[in-house]
Amino acid sequence: MDYYTLKIGDLERKLPIIKLSEDLSIASFVILGDTEIVEKTAPLIAEKLPKIDYIVTAEAKGVPLAYEISKILNLKSYIVARKSVKAYMKDVIEAEVNSITTTNPQKMYLNGEDVEKIKGKNIALVDDVISTGESLSTIEYLVKKAGGNVVAKAAILAEGDAKNRKDIIFLQELPLF
Repeated sequence: MDYYTLKIGDLERKLPIIKLSEDLSIASFVILGDTEIVEKTAPLIAEKLPKIDYIVTAEAKGVPLAYEISKILNLKSYIVARKSVKAYMKDVIEAEVNSITTTNPQKMYLNGEDVEKIKGKNIALVDDVISTGESLSTIEYLVKKAGGNVVAKAAILAEGDAKNRKDIIFLQELPLF
């Protein structure tokens, strides 16, 4: 198996290169379970964010990062756009997403309680990697539909052409293969 060596500050990770299609491969970056990556990158992202009321992230890989940044910024909570409707969720809003890492379209949902929190608030969208931006756009749509103001979009890595975007905050580029 081929690997890509990622360096962020004093951190280094060997990422396996995964073939997604005949002409596209990615370096697989997974922060779930990697406490060190989350602890060392969250402060770097937090210092680049404007004043915010909440962080919104997608289920599931952005969750530990959103948690850690929320702690650093002394936010009382963060919000997760879910991939399925749970029994406890009421007055849900939804949107469809086509992500580079999934084969079929998916839906994302915000719980009605979270919609109420977001109304009129300044929101930062946070994820582990921004690639095509589809997931980010879907979350932005949900936040705007809920009446929130997206004031920042941030990730640890910008993959492929995302590195050229001027509307996102990121720490490091990640090439496509």
